[in-house]
Amino acid sequence: MNYREVGTKVLALVGGKENVVSLTHCATRLRFELRDKKKADTKALEKTAGVISVVDSGGQYQVVIGNEVQAAFKEIQKELGDSVRKQRPAENQEGIISRLVSVISTTFTPMIPAITGAGMVKAILAVLTLTGVLSDSSQTYIILNTIADAAFYFMPVLLAYGAAIKFEVSPILAITVAGILLHPNISQLFSSGDPVSFLGIPVLAADYAGSVLPIIFTVWIMSYVEPFADRISPSFIKFFTKPMLIFLIMGPLALVVIGPLGTLLNDLVAMGAEWINGKAAWLIPFLMGGLQPFLVVTGTAWAMTPIATMQLSSTGSEMINGPGMLASNIAQSGATLAVAFKTKNKQLKQLAVSTGITALMGITEPSLYGVTLKLKRPLVASMIGGAIAGLYAGLSGLVRYAFVSPGLAALPAFIGENPMNIVHAIITCLIAFFGTFIIAYLIGFEDVIDEEDSLDQESDNTLIKIESPVKGTVYPISEVNDAIFSKELLGKGVAITPEDDTIYSPINGEVITVLESKHAIGLRSDDGIEILLHIGIDTVNLKGKPFEVFVKEGDQVSVGQKLIKADFDEIKQAGYDETVILVVTNSESFTAVNETTGNIAENEPVMVVS
Repeated sequence: MNYREVGTKVLALVGGKENVVSLTHCATRLRFELRDKKKADTKALEKTAGVISVVDSGGQYQVVIGNEVQAAFKEIQKELGDSVRKQRPAENQEGIISRLVSVISTTFTPMIPAITGAGMVKAILAVLTLTGVLSDSSQTYIILNTIADAAFYFMPVLLAYGAAIKFEVSPILAITVAGILLHPNISQLFSSGDPVSFLGIPVLAADYAGSVLPIIFTVWIMSYVEPFADRISPSFIKFFTKPMLIFLIMGPLALVVIGPLGTLLNDLVAMGAEWINGKAAWLIPFLMGGLQPFLVVTGTAWAMTPIATMQLSSTGSEMINGPGMLASNIAQSGATLAVAFKTKNKQLKQLAVSTGITALMGITEPSLYGVTLKLKRPLVASMIGGAIAGLYAGLSGLVRYAFVSPGLAALPAFIGENPMNIVHAIITCLIAFFGTFIIAYLIGFEDVIDEEDSLDQESDNTLIKIESPVKGTVYPISEVNDAIFSKELLGKGVAITPEDDTIYSPINGEVITVLESKHAIGLRSDDGIEILLHIGIDTVNLKGKPFEVFVKEGDQVSVGQKLIKADFDEIKQAGYDETVILVVTNSESFTAVNETTGNIAENEPVMVVS
């Protein structure tokens, strides 16, 4: 597939370059901030070849491409040129949480390749020292360790770039401000032991290497300072007065106020994480293992990233994200490959195999959006299996020593000071994969009809008859005194004024649902037709008193088999409409659903589906 062409199509369908405020990407997604999300054609995007899914969450309009996302991103970047960030988005109606997640995701996304690459260097270094290939006192080790540490030491610089994109300020100026916090002269002032002040104002000692919050707060404040500097600078000398004013204002503010405050919050968050780790080390991996798919779908998975990076940069390991994500990612693979093993749909099998292997390597979005989320029950299986594996990871004290997307390819990131850590990581993977595979296989899923089979069915133009469930008078469902049914919101169907008290099965198939109130029953025919039989209107309020049910969920039924006996006199005396409603709830899956009207006996055709 030509993903450059995919990129061009995506840009057009999100409203064109004039509608794009900013664009970033992660391992599988294009992350847009749009001027007006209403201009994006989500339905058309979801049908575009090469697009797995579309997600609007976390303040971003996300288009899931898969592993070839970079090709699409580069093509869109060519089209955008310098047009991004020249227009502000429409008025933001999102909540505080959504806006916070948006800040985190946009800020961290650009730096992920750097800290991931550095993390893998650390993992390789750990393997080399553990196997005795390299001594930790050798110059080679020191150089490699410096390479690995650079991304974490200069994290404020990396974050400044992403924050500049989010808050729409000059990235170069934001990076320079971050450099002020890390300059060695500042460190030397503090190392002397003497009090440090600026214009008589005390400057608190702080180590900004590897910090997260100080620079984000600083760039946020800068988003207000930069327009001010631009406004008061004379146009003919603006090219140097504007950055000069920004540095003179933001430098002291960052060192005297914002930086120390951010560092304090940094430390408080780190202390909170350590407290949780000390009191209930199993809790966070257990929750992350089970809820990670939900967090990804809702766009809130990024919320834990700052805590994890802070813990990693300060202690050399973290238990906030890594262990739970490892459990969740491998569980996602297990569920997806279970689908591949069980489905009879050729296209679904191919998709599940490829995305399942990708998930096994640590990239789960293609399998999540392409397979498990659509089929639902495999997603539930992955959350159960991920939670169980996460619980083991927490109880065993599993930690991650490098910031990489957890999967089989990233297992070296779990090699560190504790030699048993990698063993626990492998056991976590085994529990997650095989446990989830078994759960997903056992609970099953509603298989997707193969397109070829579907075409064969359509070509056959098979007519499927649905018999009347009760003797009476049939009339159009549009005349029912209930808007949900009359407007066909649940599907096409008919209404019957009953002349008998017994409701019979209109099809050969299976009982899917029997409500506790006994007033409604769901059936699925052997031909795949899903039927709702609803006895009376608002009769749920009778709490089952006028009804006697003769079947249960999971029972196989045949045409004419007795399902329910209803006391229609009691229903009418209670003031309720006794109409029996038959609805084909998956009407959209068929070419036509034709109804009949008039007097009819039970087991006579009342609808024909083709």
